[in-house]
Amino acid sequence: MIHSILKDRPTKLFISIAAFFVANALIAECIGGKIFSLEKLFGWQPADMTIFGQTGLSFNLTCGVLLWPLEFIVTDIVNEYYGPKAVKRISYTAVVLISYAFIMFYGAMRIPPADFWIGSKQAEGIPDMQNAFGGIFGQGMWIILGSLIAFLVSQIVDVTVFHKIKKRTGQKWVWLRATGSTVVSQLVDSFIVLFIAFKIGNGWSWKLVLAICLVNYLYKFTMALLLTPVIYLAEKQIDRYLGEDTARKMKLQAMGKEAE
Repeated sequence: MIHSILKDRPTKLFISIAAFFVANALIAECIGGKIFSLEKLFGWQPADMTIFGQTGLSFNLTCGVLLWPLEFIVTDIVNEYYGPKAVKRISYTAVVLISYAFIMFYGAMRIPPADFWIGSKQAEGIPDMQNAFGGIFGQGMWIILGSLIAFLVSQIVDVTVFHKIKKRTGQKWVWLRATGSTVVSQLVDSFIVLFIAFKIGNGWSWKLVLAICLVNYLYKFTMALLLTPVIYLAEKQIDRYLGEDTARKMKLQAMGKEAE
């Protein structure tokens, strides 16, 4: 039985996509503690924007946003071929495994360090490895909670908007349902994580939360538009891998329709 399962191309594709989805989400969470300047990355001057009376705003983003757009691309691909139940399944799996990872990180931070290891990197400018380790993996609990809830809710929003558009357009206008669902879900994601992590967790003002939310969303919105061609390229390769007939049947079944 296992051999027949592993030979089935739709099954192999789903396993590969799900594995990448979970791994990419976990990596994004792990590197999310580093904040970088988008303007410096491209050699630009800081944007220095003013939004809702908040001055000096620029594109200082978490490194996690470099990978999150790929999550929404994968979501749209799974939605297209396997349907909303499959998207929810891999989303729940990702949340459970990310939660497990952070529990393990927390445990590793609390394990007593070896004495020699604490000062082992002093020559490299790291006086205390235990503090450095905790600084990398010990993100605030509110940030972790906000990130996980935002991820799960935004995935559900993405799959819902995607299918509402697809029911109206059928197999046409892939760009509309892919990009449309992403721009809506990314707005939800940006707001929830900032609201939980910084409004509830740190007492930020509503103006500051909304201003930073808009700055983050502007980046995510732009990336959603720029990455739209990737959806077409991915679908073309998947159709070729599965075969046109199998791909067509899967897309119809994903919409809740019987293949002809």
